[in-house]
This record gives sequence, C-alpha cells and structure tokens, in this order.
Amino acid sequence: MSHSILLVDDEEGIRTVLGLSLADAGYNVSVAATGEEALRLFDQSRPDIILTDIKMPGLSGLDLLKRVKNIAPDVEVIMITGHGDMQLAIQSLKQDATDFITKPINDDVLEIALNRAHERISMRNQLREYTENLENKVREQSARLVEAERQLAAQQMMDGFSVGLKALLNAMDSTLGGVFNELPCFVAVHSRYLEIIAANDLYREKLGNLVGHQSWEAYYGRDKDSNGCPVLTAIREGRGSRTEEMLVDKTGKGIPVLVHTAPILDNDGEVELVLEISVDTSEARRLHEELRLTRHRYGQLFDEAPCYITVQDKQFRVVEANRRFREDFGDAVGGFCHEVFVHRQTPCTGCPVQRTFNDGQPHQYETVVTSRSGEQYNVLVWTAPLRDAAGNITEVMEMSTNITELRKLQDRLSNLGLLLGSTAHGIKGLLTALDGGIYRLGSGLERNNTERVHDSYEDIRHLTDRLRKMVLDLLYYAKKRELNWEVVLASHFAPEVAALVRPKAEAQKVRFTIEVAPDAGTFEADAGALSSAFVNLLENAVEACTADRTPDKKHAVHMAVSGLPDRVEFCITDNGVGMDRETREKLFTLFFSSKGAAGTGIGLFVASQTVQQHGGSISVGSEPGKGTTFVITLPRTLPDSAKSEPRHPAPAT
Repeated sequence: MSHSILLVDDEEGIRTVLGLSLADAGYNVSVAATGEEALRLFDQSRPDIILTDIKMPGLSGLDLLKRVKNIAPDVEVIMITGHGDMQLAIQSLKQDATDFITKPINDDVLEIALNRAHERISMRNQLREYTENLENKVREQSARLVEAERQLAAQQMMDGFSVGLKALLNAMDSTLGGVFNELPCFVAVHSRYLEIIAANDLYREKLGNLVGHQSWEAYYGRDKDSNGCPVLTAIREGRGSRTEEMLVDKTGKGIPVLVHTAPILDNDGEVELVLEISVDTSEARRLHEELRLTRHRYGQLFDEAPCYITVQDKQFRVVEANRRFREDFGDAVGGFCHEVFVHRQTPCTGCPVQRTFNDGQPHQYETVVTSRSGEQYNVLVWTAPLRDAAGNITEVMEMSTNITELRKLQDRLSNLGLLLGSTAHGIKGLLTALDGGIYRLGSGLERNNTERVHDSYEDIRHLTDRLRKMVLDLLYYAKKRELNWEVVLASHFAPEVAALVRPKAEAQKVRFTIEVAPDAGTFEADAGALSSAFVNLLENAVEACTADRTPDKKHAVHMAVSGLPDRVEFCITDNGVGMDRETREKLFTLFFSSKGAAGTGIGLFVASQTVQQHGGSISVGSEPGKGTTFVITLPRTLPDSAKSEPRHPAPAT
C-alpha cells in the first residue's frame, strides 16, 4: 500500500526535485509553496506524511506542525531544517514531529526518516487491530456464556411446581405431559420408595425409559445406601436441595447436570413424591472452559509481549501491568503512571492516556523513562481505549515499545549534523573575539602599554580555553578517541581546573573555594579531557547559583578532593536552585537542558562520557531550593580498556 505525502517548501527547485524523487519511490505526492496552501490541501486529502520546511514566509513549518497535530495527531510530520536551526529543530521534536532532516537533503537520511514514519503508522494500525480483535472476542464469548446460563434459569420454576404437582400428576397417565415436555431439561417424579414414576420426553430420549426403575440408577456410581442420590436426600431431610451430579445416558456416557429436588408432602406432612429437575451443564462447562482458555491465552499474550503494557484508570493509576513492565519498573499496580515511569508528581504534559480518555481515540507519544535500576529508555507509547458494555471508556491500555537502540542509531546521524551546525556558530563567535584580542595585544605591544597587553593576554587565554572546551565536546561526541593519559598529581590538577572557572564565579558574585586533602595523591588520566569535563560540572554549579533568586542569599561553590586507597573523589557542592528527581535522572542525557534556550544539553553529556571512559562514575544529590552535590569518583589506575602508552612521565611527589 503506497502512502501519500504532502511536500511543503517555498523553494520551487526543492519542490520539483524532491517531489519527483518521492514519486519515483512510489509515493502519492502533492506539493504546496506556503503553509496556508498546505493546510488547504491537508483538509482536502488528509495525507499520511507531511514533509515541510521549518522556515517559510507567512505560516512557518513549526506553526504548520502545531495546526496539523491539533487536527489529526496521527499524521507523521518530518521537518526540513538548515544547520543553523538547532533550537527550532529541537522545538519541533517536542511538538511531536516524527524526525527532522537537514539541507542539503541526503537521500539516505531522508529514507531513514520516512522508514521511521512508516514504522509509527504500522505500529499504530497493529495496536488498533489488536484492541478491536480483543474486544470482539471477549464480547462474543460473554454472549455465548450468557445464552448458556439462561438455561439454568429453569431451576427457578420448580418453586412454583410443588403445590400444584399432585393435581398435575392426577391428570397425567404414565408420563409427564404438557409444560414439562417443553422444558429444555430432564424432569422426573419419584415416589417415596425411590422409584421413578414419571419422566418427560427429554429424560426418556437421553437417559432411556427408566419409569419403574430405582431412582439412583440414573446416576453415575450411586446406590441405595452408601451414597444415595439427591432424591433419597430429599426424602430423608424433607427439604429440597441443589447439587452438581453426573447422570448416565443410554450409551453409558456421563452427562454433567445441576440437579434440583423438591419434596411434595401429603396431608400428614410426610414426603409422598419428589420432583427432580436436572439441567444439562455440558455446554455451560464447555463455554466456561473455552472462556478460561481464551483468558489464559490473552493473559499469556499480555505477559509475553515484547513491550511494556499497562492498563490505567481515569486517575492514571496502574490497575494491571505485564511481566516485562514489572521486571523493569517493579510491581506498579496501584501506583500512578507518571510516578513509576518518569518519577513526576503530576501527569506528563501531552499525556496520551489523558488524550484517549478525552476523545476516545488512540494516541502516540515518545519520551524517556527511568527504570527502577536507574537505566533510561527511549520509548514509543501507544494508547487505546477499553470500553464497558455501554460503550463508556472505563480504562486505557498503554503499550510502550523500547526504541533506545533504534534512537541511538538514528540520533548518531541526525545529532551529529545538528551538533556540527550549532558548534560552528559558537566557534565562529570565539574566532571573532580572538581576532579582537589579538588586535588589542598587537596594539599594546606597539604602544608599549603593559596593562593593555596583560588584559589582552587574559582575554585570549580565556577565549582559547572556551574554544578548546567546545572542540573537545564536539570530538568526544563525534568520535570516541583514545586517552592521552599520564600520571596526574591531584594537588596540581584541581587548582588548575579551579583557575579556569574562578573568573566566571567572581563575575557572577559567587564565592568559589577549593580544598585538597593531603592523601589525594596521584591518579592516571587524560588531564586535558578530564579538565574539560570538570569545567562543565563547575560551570553548571556556578550557573545554578546565578539562577537562584533568593533574596540576600550568599551563593557559593566548593570543590573538595580526597583520596582513598584505590580511588580519588572530587566533591563539587553548590547552594543554588537544586533539581527535582526527573531533572536529576535526565541530567546527562544528550540535548537535555533545564536552562531552556540558554543551554544545548551537550556539556554534561560529554562530561559523563569522559568520566565513564576513565572508568569512573558521577553521582548526583539534589533537591529543589537546597543546592546540588556532584561526587566524581576516579580510579587511581585506568582500566586496561582505556589505556594507551603514556606520553608523559609521572610527576615527582
């Protein structure tokens, strides 16, 4: 089945060339030169996929994305962006865009983005089909069970038969006639001497003509004394009963029945006759068993599905969860979805479960969740309504597929281009500033102005450090490189790193202190790479203090270095704004930033990668309004997997 694509771009050349390429690939292509024209075409044809430029005169691609998602949330939208549009591209992903590709458009990248759109469409269709089949099967089995159990209602009739049965028997010959022959059950009348004296047609047809036989002969494995039949019990106790029994048909095959007996008393109050009505429960048992097996099979499917499945009520409380969900997130039944998945106190913005409860339609959503072991997963979430017999939505099923590995592969391509574009702008600005610093340095030398030379030198050194940090961030993300390691003296390393950050802290009126314990000693590390990582962490601490608007609060950042037998610990503490649990868990995720447009979300990601490459770890402790503490632990000896030949001798201790 071919998909339809709406191509939107204000450049005629791109519309022509890309439109022909998509048509050759088998798509039904329509084109628009503006966002307004695209909306008109969208209302007419409702395409499966929209491919739109992010920057256009009039209605922009981002505005078009928002309008389309409000009308039809299931439509897949792929954004076309330039290298300089990083913030717009990230904003489009937050607005539920399927993907974005950069100009000039690479065929392979375009194909990956289109394949991703196809996967989302296919998964949505499969979930809808699965939900409809499940509802139809349960509805069908329930209807059949209700029909079978209607037959059991015949037992209620016998309450009214006891009083008039004597008169009815007097009007009958040797068999029961009239109404009893119309009943879909076995009817017999027994004497006080345990003899069958009358039976309806169905009784004689299935069990044989047992009139004149002993009452217990119709039952499987019964005799007069040791295990008497229900008729004997009614005679002895003088009251009716309801029991499950097994009758024997003419071929010797057992028939499961529900037997009701009612004693009929004479004028002296003694049991004279017993009315016996037996309802065949074979079909009901078969339907019960079939329903049990169906539920078991669906339960197995529910538990063995290779994704996370939950059923949630209108308060977003988990009422059911499959095995894989319980393994990765714990026994969450009774807990709230947003607390279990992302450790939030309130529902997620754009929650698909809430949207399904509101409009009764399936919805999709992509987010990052945190397991109970602290691992983070990219998941693609699909929802479907579960309705009661009246058609009201009582619960919503949420199915989340772990697409972490897929995202790693796709993001490696798209994020690299995005990273290069954003970094290029930063480098360009730093180079311009360096040109100005070099000019001032030359001017100071010509005029023999020592103060100007010194200021220019400090500016150039600061700009060079920033440029080096930016390039290292780019290198560490673009390509993992071997560590140029050496034996580092902690008492020298820590003050050198602090000197890079102290001017920024002082400029922001943040007190910066450092303490190195005598036992800090030495450790093996790539000092340049590790310095960049620590600068990222320290600058984050300074910025956390700057963001805190508490009146009269004296902000401070403190770095402490201590030594243990096999490792060195760096503790960076600030008394800034702090972080909630969700921010802490996503802090080292690429492109995640709590600073909005002021942060790229790259620096802390690179810092984490650098520490891990050294065989170390970073732990974070923080609460909103109470500051943050980073604890960086580094082994004194690098793991073999991180080592190359040392290029520097060990310093004298």
